[in-house]
Amino acid sequence: MPRIGIGSAMGHHGELLQGVFEDRNGQLHRGLVTLPVAKLGSRATFTCKATTALTVHPGDKTKAGLAARKTLDHLDVAEGGVLHIESDIPIGHGYGSSTADVVAAIRAVAAAHTARLQPSRISQLAVAAEQASDAIAFDGHAVLFAQREGIVLEDFGGSLPPLLLVGFKSSGGLPIDTLRLPPARYDSTEIQQFRVLRGLIAYAVRYQDPNCLGRAATASALLSQRHLPKQHLERVIEIAEGAAACGVQVAHSGSLLGILFDRAGKNLRQRADSVATSVQRSGFCDVEFHQINDDGAKW
Repeated sequence: MPRIGIGSAMGHHGELLQGVFEDRNGQLHRGLVTLPVAKLGSRATFTCKATTALTVHPGDKTKAGLAARKTLDHLDVAEGGVLHIESDIPIGHGYGSSTADVVAAIRAVAAAHTARLQPSRISQLAVAAEQASDAIAFDGHAVLFAQREGIVLEDFGGSLPPLLLVGFKSSGGLPIDTLRLPPARYDSTEIQQFRVLRGLIAYAVRYQDPNCLGRAATASALLSQRHLPKQHLERVIEIAEGAAACGVQVAHSGSLLGILFDRAGKNLRQRADSVATSVQRSGFCDVEFHQINDDGAKW
């Protein structure tokens, strides 16, 4: 029987925070805090073959194929195999489709060779395969992640608080090739603000405070406007405030926007439906609901 490994990875809905941050030695790194979405995902199956060739299906999943090869090299395996990728993640809007494929592929290759790689190692392999990655290898665990280096700048010590996300796109929003975007150049004032927002995220995770998290996400979205502006972001913030939401988040290098609610908030269904109606009336499209880090109970 051929050795077969299966791996999976979730998508995300852009970021809660993205900017430039200090490491423990005071050196600056580009970093982000991902907003994971378990509802979307990629699944990889790797079948070992007694050949050095590596075949990928579909054929356009080149980054996943490269990740599989780098994983084989890391495991010091000379043989190749066949990698199949299945995904329900839309491409190019900030859902993390590429990284999900890559992480699923790494996990599948490792599983086929009875190896269990740590999230930090998976992240390093992912960055090596696609130049810039995100933190979904850590699943629901919240970290500040250097997306072009594959290292954790800060482990926040837990998961994000339970949230309801109302996500949507600008009408006519086109897919974005993130690697073609020039890296944002932040000034000293923005870097100071990122230090404060990092602290707010840490507080929100430690004390499971969705309102604190929402304030940080909104501030990060506003800071991003100078680099990759979202149309009508001010209107989205108005809608969020009118519904007593926690805040607004965006895909900093994609077309997604989202309004965050405390999962335990009162009249949640009514307020979320009202937001969905308002954003549609304001010209946004593809409205969807995502439950973040909760127990799956109906809302």
